[in-house]
Amino acid sequence: MAGHSNGDDIRSRLMKVVWGYGTLIGLLILVVVFSLASDTFLRLNNIVNILRQISMLAIIATGLTFCMVTGDFDLGIGSIGSLAGVITVSLLVKGYPTIVGVLAGMATAAVFGLANAVLVTRAGISSFISTLAAGSVATGVTFLYTQGQAIYGRMPSAFAFIGRGYVGPIPAPVVLMILVVALGEFLLSRTRTGRYMRAIGGNMAAARLSGIAIEKYRGLGLVFSSLGAGAAGIILASRLGSGQPTAASGFFLDAISAAFLGQTVLRDGRPSVIGTFLGVLIIGVINNGLTLLGVSYYWQDISKGIIIVLAVALATLRPRLGSH
Repeated sequence: MAGHSNGDDIRSRLMKVVWGYGTLIGLLILVVVFSLASDTFLRLNNIVNILRQISMLAIIATGLTFCMVTGDFDLGIGSIGSLAGVITVSLLVKGYPTIVGVLAGMATAAVFGLANAVLVTRAGISSFISTLAAGSVATGVTFLYTQGQAIYGRMPSAFAFIGRGYVGPIPAPVVLMILVVALGEFLLSRTRTGRYMRAIGGNMAAARLSGIAIEKYRGLGLVFSSLGAGAAGIILASRLGSGQPTAASGFFLDAISAAFLGQTVLRDGRPSVIGTFLGVLIIGVINNGLTLLGVSYYWQDISKGIIIVLAVALATLRPRLGSH
């Protein structure tokens, strides 16, 4: 009986480790596998390349996390990011200063975030429907504005620095990513606003009875999501050196994958900025590793679809299985 009890204790402890650190373990396994499969994977220049590649995804996914924390969702982030980049570049090629173009792009994103906030919190429309409609409108506006053509032209060096510059040996987008993730983690974990947003996502009825302004903080989450999309779209436009009508649309699936993966990091299975960042790292490592191995781009999309299913399943099952 004692041996049976000890065996149960060991299995229980192993289960807790798997449920508690499964995402980190998965990331480490991916690193080991790709390191063995490719001798260039762990080289410093490739690590820097991975960080640069995930920088914009981390920023847009951080914004999405704020939206998801309150129990909402944003299906328009890719379209809003593309529009913000196009607006910024179009002003810069006309001779406007970098700060004007960037602020205009961010303001455009903020308008869509505010529109979503009003529709969701005042009109009572589901965030799925509202943000899907907002994304459709943003796509339409982008193609009307550009006539479906990329915008090229001479742009200030200050704008080029955002996406292609370096701060010492570190690419500027990586620095921006670190700042956004650090700020996002601070806001969500260390401020009253973050506590209220987490309370709303945990139990909206209880949060309302506690006197929390539900509409205000849900609205903030949607605005933050759009601002993250706008920032990522502008950085991407700087890196590409042009305004592409669909440039940021590819971020959508990756951001969702990262956010759902992030929910498996904490015991309560809820979104967190650090969790999302770990999810972004996993997506980045998978994309980079498969590319180094010469695997088709289409297989990367397939792998990310599988990742979403597994992440949602893990987040759903863990509270039940982890309690046994």
